[in-house]
Amino acid sequence: MNAVDNLLARLEGVKGTGPSRWIARCPAHADKRPSLSICVGGCGIEEVLGAVRLGFDALFPDKPIQHAKGEQRPFHALDVLECLATEAMIIAVAAANLQQGVTLSDADRGRLLLAAERIQSARRLGNGER
Repeated sequence: MNAVDNLLARLEGVKGTGPSRWIARCPAHADKRPSLSICVGGCGIEEVLGAVRLGFDALFPDKPIQHAKGEQRPFHALDVLECLATEAMIIAVAAANLQQGVTLSDADRGRLLLAAERIQSARRLGNGER
């Protein structure tokens, strides 16, 4: 099963709207009608966000959530771990490229610095700092 089929199998109310396009009920809220659009055109998330001049942070705006003890944190721990995993993968790919003698572009070095900044931000958030 490919990644798209895996995603579609986990959603409800999936309907095709065109070649490589679907709509489904959003699993994140009580959706009575499909409101989640899925389009697989071959572009990566970084390419799409870059085309509209946004970063990953635009997908995860600050939204404090209520934890069991009344403590508010801007992100759920699992979301932070998912983001850290993405940043770690970017660092691992850059390290593998460097090991193979590939020279990183200015954009690649910039993205590597951003990954380091995001990891540091996650550490600060985990410590209750801002």
